[in-house]
Amino acid sequence: MLVLRRKIGQAIQINDDIRIVIQDIQNEHIVRIGIEAPSEIPVHRMEIYNLIQEENKAAGGAAALTWLQGAARYDGSSDDSSKNGDNNDE
Repeated sequence: MLVLRRKIGQAIQINDDIRIVIQDIQNEHIVRIGIEAPSEIPVHRMEIYNLIQEENKAAGGAAALTWLQGAARYDGSSDDSSKNGDNNDE
């Protein structure tokens, strides 16, 4: 982990497209930062990111369970009468 000291108004540049600027320091412990990043790069507070990951994991688990339940009911047979040459579109 890279640890840097910055003063209000100073910035940290990550690659060509992410910039972090120190906006304010309150009570010597609370730091407000501004993050400039392309819209396709998601930026979240860690607690929000963790919630998103948990929800994604839960949703993936539910989708996988639904898929498995559907696959268990699949017996390989098909009721497609057109495969047998039976066509009732007369």
